[in-house]
Amino acid sequence: MSEFILRTRSVTEDQERIFLAPGATFSSSASERVDVEAPDELRTAFERDYDRIIHSKAFRRLKHKTQVFMNPEGDHYVTRMTHTLQVTQVGRAIARALSLNVALAEAVCLGHDVGHSPFGHTGEDALSEFVDGGWRHSEQSVRIFEILEPLNLTPEVLSGIRTHPWKVGERATSHEGDVVKYADRIAYLAHDALDAIRAGVLDVSAIPPDVIAAFGEPGREWVASMIQAVIDESYKQSKIVMESTKLEAMHELRAFMFENVYLRPEVENQQRRAKEIVRDLVSFYLENLGQLPQSYQHPEADDLTQVVDFVAGMTDRYAIRTHDELFRPRLF
Repeated sequence: MSEFILRTRSVTEDQERIFLAPGATFSSSASERVDVEAPDELRTAFERDYDRIIHSKAFRRLKHKTQVFMNPEGDHYVTRMTHTLQVTQVGRAIARALSLNVALAEAVCLGHDVGHSPFGHTGEDALSEFVDGGWRHSEQSVRIFEILEPLNLTPEVLSGIRTHPWKVGERATSHEGDVVKYADRIAYLAHDALDAIRAGVLDVSAIPPDVIAAFGEPGREWVASMIQAVIDESYKQSKIVMESTKLEAMHELRAFMFENVYLRPEVENQQRRAKEIVRDLVSFYLENLGQLPQSYQHPEADDLTQVVDFVAGMTDRYAIRTHDELFRPRLF
């Protein structure tokens, strides 16, 4: 007799009906993909989405995309990929505690930032100058998975990815999709602060007292306190929310981080240079469409969309190298 138990998709789906919360998204009820597929023998629909995202090229590129510090010299600074993995851990913790579908929450968290431009939000601001109504990395993430690197993901995963920025002001079609809003903010505030302290940009004594009182010392205490505040209040209200006083403290921390880290005067030249690179690349390829890689030439898309797809997909170092090749004078 085998020492193992074979866990098939149907076994997992049966167990979900027993152990998941009434408001959870059951894998057996996942919405149909655009291209209908036969069920996998072993994996649920959302487990398949998780696997597809983590094996995608867009996910791999996150390794060399900025989170906060551009081209940091140290090995321990957060990149867009490590941020994504941290978001996934936070999302998993919240979803599991509330008896939601962990696989769905993890898939949304894994895919939420694949559409980010080089140089983080600085690059996003530069691209927005070319696009009516602005350019959003969340919409680009969905476009990647639907058009540029089509993975035929479930609508539930795409909804969570599209609505994860707070500025979107729209809930996802599932509680699991809503989890990423908080998981993203918890992860980046906690770890960006640690990076800033490590870089000598921020001193712990400068952090607002209300934040310390609410969440404790920077690091794991912050992460644990914020997660618990979401779990407790979500359980009470039957929707994904954070306890109000903790939410105020989190908003205060975010405002503090923008003033003292993200938009501090010392990074103005760096951000200006990053925007110049993105602007120059978009302008160049608009005038030289024939130099776009074949994989980014989509007849159904207008010229600007094709160019933005290409530039947005660049890693930081590839954008810098390409810009150097195009615009730096060759001495010999």
